[in-house]
Amino acid sequence: MKISDIPAVNRILKREYARHEAPVVELTKARTDDPFQILVTTILSARTKDDTTAAVSARLFKMVKKPHDFDRLTLKQLEKLIFPIGFYHTKARRLKALAGELDRLFGGRIPETIEELVELPGVGRKVANLVRAVAFDKPAVCVDVHVHRICNRLGLIRTKDPFATEMALRNILPVRYWITWNSYLVSFGQTLCTPVGPRCSICPIHRYCSRVGVTRHR
Repeated sequence: MKISDIPAVNRILKREYARHEAPVVELTKARTDDPFQILVTTILSARTKDDTTAAVSARLFKMVKKPHDFDRLTLKQLEKLIFPIGFYHTKARRLKALAGELDRLFGGRIPETIEELVELPGVGRKVANLVRAVAFDKPAVCVDVHVHRICNRLGLIRTKDPFATEMALRNILPVRYWITWNSYLVSFGQTLCTPVGPRCSICPIHRYCSRVGVTRHR
């Protein structure tokens, strides 16, 4: 895939995205514009399947409406509430610390910049970029395993880790695509361009892919 192919590929990915259920963070955005809930859902979603995150988030937000609601829960209660989220012990500790850090660093508000967001417990660059894009509709290049894998598989970039992928995409991806690029590729990576056995024979962007002529999968 060449940089000049980005507009055409983006149009196809947008069409494919509309055919499938949105990733869980976008579903949270559709349900509420609350940056706090979007932040918490994004923290929970790391290394966890979307259906698990959706079920846990729905259960959690019946009890937790604002950051200091975590104060009313013991660590054990919170762990039980977010189980079976991946790494639920660690995530429970980070959520318990969230309200205090928001107060200490930002006067209780959810920050909008990547530099500020990564100061919060449990927030790395992937989470920060996704929160900035989804919660605040600000340009951000969120790179998860799907974005990293597919962009390299397509041959659009050649990078070894998600941080390098983010920096590379910042240089070549038009800003107008930044907010939606992650959502489109996550959906695409979950349904067609899977880690193992990608469905190349029915892939709508196969002709742009560096794998053309190498192998084809059902």
